[in-house]
Amino acid sequence: MGTTTTAERPATAAPAPEPTRRPGRRFRWTTATSYTVLSVLALVYVLPFLVQLANSFKTDAEAAADPLDLVPVPPTLNAYAQLFQGLPFGLAATNSVVVALSVTAGRVFFSCLAGYALARLRFRGASLVMAVFLAVIAVPPVVLLIPKFLVLNQLGIYNSYAGLIIPLMADAAGVFIMRNFFTSIPTSVEEAAKLDGAGAFRTFWSVVLPMARPAVITITILSFQASWNELSHFIVASNSPDLITLTKLVAQLASGGQGQATQYPLKLAAALLMTIPVAVLFFVFQKKIMSTAEGAVKE
Repeated sequence: MGTTTTAERPATAAPAPEPTRRPGRRFRWTTATSYTVLSVLALVYVLPFLVQLANSFKTDAEAAADPLDLVPVPPTLNAYAQLFQGLPFGLAATNSVVVALSVTAGRVFFSCLAGYALARLRFRGASLVMAVFLAVIAVPPVVLLIPKFLVLNQLGIYNSYAGLIIPLMADAAGVFIMRNFFTSIPTSVEEAAKLDGAGAFRTFWSVVLPMARPAVITITILSFQASWNELSHFIVASNSPDLITLTKLVAQLASGGQGQATQYPLKLAAALLMTIPVAVLFFVFQKKIMSTAEGAVKE
């Protein structure tokens, strides 16, 4: 029998290439659905602010007749003029700025010191101290209102800037954030600084704290926002008209305490102006807000 050579073997046909599938249609539908849902959610979130802005430029009658109309006809600045002419809005804004900046500076400073101490210093009862901080975070603030009033009155700082500022400088949540961040920084960095002759505070201030900048920026934003929007503490810390803050003024307007029972443009204008500093601060520093592990140096 003769053998079949390679040249005589019939050539096998190459497999036909599979038709390329076009995932574009399905991808486009998924993308369109996602954007539609996000757009609806964004509209739901932004709509109250647009209503607030539009009604602050309306007359009282127009705001009461059609509050959802986003185009005031004609727009007027009467509500804003009333805030500065007939109400102590300027005084309240000044007090809020002084208190918020002072509380923010104090919270950031003490939170950094306490967080570093709990993360690095070894002493008896460190775990107990940390447990107390966590327990304080879980306590509803309303429970502490009467004790706050009694302590402020006993110390003689009721109806004073000290009474408005000092109790707010202690922040258990800020201490917890800083402690966790300092724990993520390797001790080799501090050991190198100590070999160069740096003391404990110098090591903390010049070496470790600059590395914790994301955490510091985070608690700065949170502290300013919390102190700017604080209300319950200011109610129990003073009743003097000279120490009124924006939150107390807006609350009095909303409840008719300033004799403005139905003037919606006036109330919404006050609330709008009050939200501007916090909104600007957030949009400027929103990229700086840290994640749980951002900025940590790993060994």
